[in-house]
Amino acid sequence: MGHRALLAYERPDSTYNLHYSHWGAQDLRLKPAITEQTPFGGDDPDETLRIVHRRLREGTTERGVDRVLDAHDFPSRQVDIEPWAIRVTIDEIIDEYLDFLHHEAFYVVDTDYQITAYRTHWFGLQHDCKAIDDAPTVGNGALRTVRWYESEPVGDGFAQGEFRGLKAVVGDMLDRGAFTWAEAIEYMASTLDAWVDDTEELIVRRPQLVE
Repeated sequence: MGHRALLAYERPDSTYNLHYSHWGAQDLRLKPAITEQTPFGGDDPDETLRIVHRRLREGTTERGVDRVLDAHDFPSRQVDIEPWAIRVTIDEIIDEYLDFLHHEAFYVVDTDYQITAYRTHWFGLQHDCKAIDDAPTVGNGALRTVRWYESEPVGDGFAQGEFRGLKAVVGDMLDRGAFTWAEAIEYMASTLDAWVDDTEELIVRRPQLVE
């Protein structure tokens, strides 16, 4: 199945290029792997890939991006070199491209290669209760950072387990009639907000129609 992740690379115009990684969410491994020398991950710096990455960040049209990609044969890297989209905003990525169920992590890479790694938490509850049988996977969840120490995420597994436990409780409350679907989502969002301390960041997206 993989551990899918999306990555947003900042461009000089302050928009972003969006890339995909099939295994990049595992242990949030891409945060230490992506550097100026290895912009698409991997162990060995590659000058060609550095040039390609710079040209992709500067490209303004899909045709221009295609010319960059067609000019080279690329080795396999942790991040797909061909972008999913160019010149998009972070909000557009979160609202239109990020799948909170299938993408387990989201990375934002700024122009200085400072990287923010987010875990995704999907608010869908059909696997946790009988009252809900469907839920959107885009625009319905939360992004949450974790603490880092010596290039390792601290408490990442605990945070994921904590959220799974929260969903199990909320699902049970839905089946008991204590929550509406809208109230269940608000409860999950407010609980996550209470759990996140001042050193972490939380981004929440609620579906427009939850009843």
